Amino acid sequence: MLLLCDHASNAVPDGIDLGIEADLLDRHIAIDIGAGDLTRELAARLGAPAVLATVSRLVIDFHRPPDHSGLIPTVSDGHVIPGNIGADRHDRITRFHAPYHRTIAELVRTTRPTLIAAIHSFTPALETGGAPRPWPVGILYNRDTRAARLAIELLRAQGFETGDNEPYSGRQLNMTLNRHAEASGIASFAIEVRNDGIESPQGVAKWADILAPMLLAIVARLAPPAGTGL
Repeated sequence: MLLLCDHASNAVPDGIDLGIEADLLDRHIAIDIGAGDLTRELAARLGAPAVLATVSRLVIDFHRPPDHSGLIPTVSDGHVIPGNIGADRHDRITRFHAPYHRTIAELVRTTRPTLIAAIHSFTPALETGGAPRPWPVGILYNRDTRAARLAIELLRAQGFETGDNEPYSGRQLNMTLNRHAEASGIASFAIEVRNDGIESPQGVAKWADILAPMLLAIVARLAPPAGTGL
């Protein structure tokens, strides 16, 4: 399998001034809280390669296509990001977005994984309102539902209220997996863990205990039978 984490970092590189208070970099608008740590823990336990973003989603969002209006956000959950107004889009794509996706594409080409899993986290409630998000975990997917249906089944069998394309739909926002998995016929899904469950090392360990065997079970069920030559 291959693990991805588009929003693993809150780093802002030298030479970029977002014009925001430093504390905003610790909120969900800048980083998927706990997702990077969970991805690293899963990669270590599973012996799986992982690609993690190294700059904040406020610098550039790796989970948006290059022509997306939110690629370099000027507002996020009600917070204005003044340093992004008029930002050099081509420069940020060239420096950050393109190399990240080239790295993933090369790993997909050389390893041809059975499963690609993207690790994300979501906030229990947006600051700008909307309904509370009760799910401790959600599974997101677009057209290819092979792996997602197995993941939902396995999580619900353990008693977890599991969001089915919640808290948002992978049919509307699934850029990284569309590009690197569905386009290559590789089974995939995104795992969204509510960030209050993985904001501590204990929470990360708990969810790694849950997700590592689930991922192994899914790969085993997706892999072609031994001796088929496939």
